[in-house]
Amino acid sequence: MEKHIKVPMTREEAKQLKAGDYVYLTGTIYTARDAAHKRMQETLAAGKELPISIDGTIIYYMGPSPAREGRPIGSAGPTTASRMDKYAPQLLDLGLLGMIGKGRRSSAVKEAVVRNGAVYFAAVGGAGALLSKSIREAEIVAYEDLGTEAIRKLTVEEFPVIVCMDSEGTDLYETAAEKYREEFV
Repeated sequence: MEKHIKVPMTREEAKQLKAGDYVYLTGTIYTARDAAHKRMQETLAAGKELPISIDGTIIYYMGPSPAREGRPIGSAGPTTASRMDKYAPQLLDLGLLGMIGKGRRSSAVKEAVVRNGAVYFAAVGGAGALLSKSIREAEIVAYEDLGTEAIRKLTVEEFPVIVCMDSEGTDLYETAAEKYREEFV
């Protein structure tokens, strides 16, 4: 099913999404990769507030290339999501509602997604230049010293993603493999 969603989205909207849905996001999302996640974890361990409000937020695991003249951002392809698996459950428990990356997630992330009524989206790897066309604005909002791994606020329009894990724990990576085996093996 194809859905168009304004972000940030609500928990009720997240719960209506099903694994395999094609979704087009419009609104605000944030970027953060390994170094930013590590720093966020250290901030929380020190009892301090995060530099962004993550309640209801979607984080895109992405580090952009430099922007071309007249563009807000360069190539903007997804990073392998499993690299953030050790950080994601805590952020989900604090209100993170969605993540965008590529590849499978751990069982701990799956449990946290279900527990919090969240969702994991995949963006197409290798299509960073195409994905960047849906990004209207990009602004560094935290950890500027991390360069490409700084946290950025993105304004997106019709940003294409696929629901890979829904709030019930249905995992497209598992169901698609099962379906393939049933049909072709």
